[in-house]
Amino acid sequence: MQDDSGMIDEQAVANDSAAGQTPQPPAEEMTPDQLAEAKRYGQQKLAVSLVEKATDLAAVTVFALLLARPLDAWLSEWLPCATLRLLAFFGIMTLAMALCSWPLEFYSGFVLEHRFGLSRQTLLRWLAREAKEAVLGLLLGAVVVVGLFWLIWSTGSAWWIVSALAFFVVSVVLGQLAPVLILPIFYRVEPLQDAALDERFKRLVSGTGLSIQGIYRLVLSAETAKANAMLAGLGRTRRVLLGDTLLAHFSADEIEVVFAHEVGHHVYRHIPKLIAAGFVVSLLGFWLSDRALAAWIGSDYDPGQLPVAALPLVMLVFGAFGLLVMPLQNILSRHFERQCDRYALRRTQLREAYRSAFRKLARLNKDDPNPNRLATFLFRSHPPIAERLALADE
Repeated sequence: MQDDSGMIDEQAVANDSAAGQTPQPPAEEMTPDQLAEAKRYGQQKLAVSLVEKATDLAAVTVFALLLARPLDAWLSEWLPCATLRLLAFFGIMTLAMALCSWPLEFYSGFVLEHRFGLSRQTLLRWLAREAKEAVLGLLLGAVVVVGLFWLIWSTGSAWWIVSALAFFVVSVVLGQLAPVLILPIFYRVEPLQDAALDERFKRLVSGTGLSIQGIYRLVLSAETAKANAMLAGLGRTRRVLLGDTLLAHFSADEIEVVFAHEVGHHVYRHIPKLIAAGFVVSLLGFWLSDRALAAWIGSDYDPGQLPVAALPLVMLVFGAFGLLVMPLQNILSRHFERQCDRYALRRTQLREAYRSAFRKLARLNKDDPNPNRLATFLFRSHPPIAERLALADE
């Protein structure tokens, strides 16, 4: 439900929820105007994303090949402690790269989202969110960088293996902490009090071995018109998060299908598989970084004496390698999403609700149902909506 201002009427949403979700009519196909708008939105977001990636890569390359050694030499005059010098080096790099990419970030995250009617943030709120993300990213990045160099300095030639194992541990820890510590920094998260939906969800998880620590309402409507849902966390922190925008616009059957899809990720053990795949990718990335460092330093290469100036080169190798393997990671992710879509259809037998849910997602999120195939192959972690709808006809 929406009022004339375009904001979600939260009291109406609460009333619908308490009534067990008022039935809503099935979603129709996108109109030609809606489809054209979704295509323009997708194309413009893709173009900005490509420029952002190129800008970031160019900035890291300049640091790695031109500025690293002079900057390290200058910092050595003021900071003889290698750890402090590393933190200062990382801070300067982060600030410089942020200044290069901020205009694109503003255009993509604020201008385009408002132009297409998807954002409800004021400029002040958007800037506050960006500041929180920057501070959190800087703190986490500093911990990762210092931890990586300590491992390199202390483990010698085996550093790339030890670092990959440490990356694996950090991935698991962050997977557990993200929904309880990080997500609430950016969104209000509330327990979902809905007996009717709760009963449906209990039925869907029955026999799957999935233990959910709670079902939560994620307040997105203050910032965006987009709908979303996710299964987040690991072990004791695993929980279902349903956006209030989704709860406002989707019927109970449609929400059940969306939830069944998320259950499918557990049934097929996708999260452990993705963590394992991430370990393999990180192992290759660290090995390539080791080889690049050996070529950069030459015959005197000694990981135990690695200079702070090596930081941009490690970031460059990881950034370039990440772009190369991204299509492969997305192929795997799209395969997992198809598995979950088929699981949701089998588990719920709600084919029309499935179709309606994805049509609504396409309309609310302005998601082009048939995007460019090359763009899908290179960048999309989810199958196109048209392909997902076709699964209901199999």
